[in-house]
Amino acid sequence: MKNLVLLGSTGSIGTNTLRLATDFPDRFRVVGLTAGSNSDKLLAQIRRFRPRCVALADAAAAERLRRRCGRQPDLRNLEIEILSGTEGLVRVATLEEADLVVSAIVGSAGLLPTFAAIGAKKTIALANKEPLVMAGSILQQEAQRQGITLLPVDSEHSAIFQSMSGQRRRDVRRLILTASGGPLLDLPIGKRRTIKPAQALKHPTWRMGSKISIDSATLMNKGLEVIEARWLFDIPPDRIDVVIHRQSIVHSMVEYLDGSVIAQMGVPDMRGPLGYALNYPERLPLGLPSLELTKVKALTFEPPDLKKFPCLGYAYEAIKIGGSLPAVLNAANEVAVRAYLEDRIGFLEIARLIRKTMDAHVPQAVKSLEDVLEADRWGREKAAKAVKEDGR
Repeated sequence: MKNLVLLGSTGSIGTNTLRLATDFPDRFRVVGLTAGSNSDKLLAQIRRFRPRCVALADAAAAERLRRRCGRQPDLRNLEIEILSGTEGLVRVATLEEADLVVSAIVGSAGLLPTFAAIGAKKTIALANKEPLVMAGSILQQEAQRQGITLLPVDSEHSAIFQSMSGQRRRDVRRLILTASGGPLLDLPIGKRRTIKPAQALKHPTWRMGSKISIDSATLMNKGLEVIEARWLFDIPPDRIDVVIHRQSIVHSMVEYLDGSVIAQMGVPDMRGPLGYALNYPERLPLGLPSLELTKVKALTFEPPDLKKFPCLGYAYEAIKIGGSLPAVLNAANEVAVRAYLEDRIGFLEIARLIRKTMDAHVPQAVKSLEDVLEADRWGREKAAKAVKEDGR
């Protein structure tokens, strides 16, 4: 039996994790949950899983949850801590009885709780890209110091992790990340100016939250995955390639020095990589449908068009330069995506705002989390100013 803490329980990864915990009650017990501000959904999860401790990033939402739990007859006598803010998230992430922490908070808000969980010697199932994007070297150094493992949950990184199983890292020639291309792959640049969020959110394969769906539409999601892969697998970015694979059947590949390529394939369902991380090194009988290649018939691969998807190129640039630039890239992207979803800027302005923020930044060495947080703060302020200057 593994005791699970789930950071980001109300999002897509969070709900899939709880679905697996429900399906395998003899293997997993939920002891801690966190969310942003969705107290309604968290209340339902408390009622179902009876965790010992929960936290909401939003203090007002946490107070509402306390009052509602006090009024519910079936919860009134439940011994549960309800915490709030970053301190509350960190407290849940470091619960003594936790065996595995699933890091699924969207965006940079996941950095401090994930780092704290590593410091508490918890095995991490990492679904949140941003901590490694912002502070990859610092998190990996801490993980090595504590002797803990970062298990990837993203389908692409899980595929690479599985394709490297039993292999020697020094034999790897390159990593090949696959990308579906998102909903706008075939749309000419000239027609992207008027794309509304509802259209950009319609991913052809995966059902994800709004932020990651927009990142997929710009291919920034794949750029962040390149940075994450650099730190997860200790492979330099010039040996990490991205290919467009519309079918989303080959989740990623590893090429070795002898020319052999090992790919991990499967139906596109996040329960696959998530279940592998939760129960590693054993696999779970998930009951997913078999991959029938005779019905798929064709698997296609093509290079990404960096004129259509400049954000991918910006991510490569950021990780090659290093230092504080990846944190600034991430901060600018989060600000730009939020502004787009709020209809304050157009779709093409997402990349332009990121470029403007990166051009204004002088990269600095990053030696501590404080350095990372300062770069994040600077990037957000600069990008927010650009939104006001260049927005609608």
